Amino acid sequence: MGTLIHQTAIIEEGAMLDEDVSVGPFSIISKGAKIGKGTKILSNVLIEGAVEVGEGCTIYPFASIGLPPQDLKYKGEETSVRIGSGNIIREYITIHRASVEGSGVTAVGDNNFFMAYVHIAHDCTIGSRTVMANAATLGGHVLVEDGAVIGGLAAIHQFARIGAYAMVGGFSGIGQDIPPYTTASGARAKLYGLNNVGLKRNGFSDEKINELKRAYKILFRDKHTMKEAIKKVQEELPYTDEIAHLIEFIQKNKRGICR
Repeated sequence: MGTLIHQTAIIEEGAMLDEDVSVGPFSIISKGAKIGKGTKILSNVLIEGAVEVGEGCTIYPFASIGLPPQDLKYKGEETSVRIGSGNIIREYITIHRASVEGSGVTAVGDNNFFMAYVHIAHDCTIGSRTVMANAATLGGHVLVEDGAVIGGLAAIHQFARIGAYAMVGGFSGIGQDIPPYTTASGARAKLYGLNNVGLKRNGFSDEKINELKRAYKILFRDKHTMKEAIKKVQEELPYTDEIAHLIEFIQKNKRGICR
């Protein structure tokens, strides 16, 4: 099966489409874009500028990818969007290209599910296997690690981080970093324990979950300073990959850690 382009679609000279790509009615793909094998671009999609989309993605109507960042300091510099393979990008989603104050790339990993009206701002980095529900919004320079879930209408502040396999409830306002493996919710979000359901669904053993529960209690429930709590976790618990990642994530925070 070859590339299928609807007669009303506009593919500018310089755009590169791999085999088995389909482009629906009234979609526009500008020069500089690269679309991977088997990706389906439905009707009325706009892909502008240096946008790379991997294999086997599906992009639904009225999504806009690669438009300039909503940043008053941006003056048309060459920046890009890089999207991996197997992503589902639903209706009216916006993914903006980077500004010049970050890495120059807004990056999305593989096998993510973004529901309608999601906004991914400039310089964001999203891992793989994440879910963002309807109208979830990422400010600029946000990091979302692998396996995280962000509920509908949640707003993530610029430069905040969402840790691996964390769960953010709908309608939440996230102004500080959400540690890996936890759940957070609220207009000024706070933590509500481990993401037990999410961890089990992602194949974490009971032993690993119990170790993370012990670490969570020391870090966020017991009355220690964070420095004291980290030291206690390191001394008293097996230093598994998961606990090491949790500690490293906390130590790298710049906006503070949600408690």
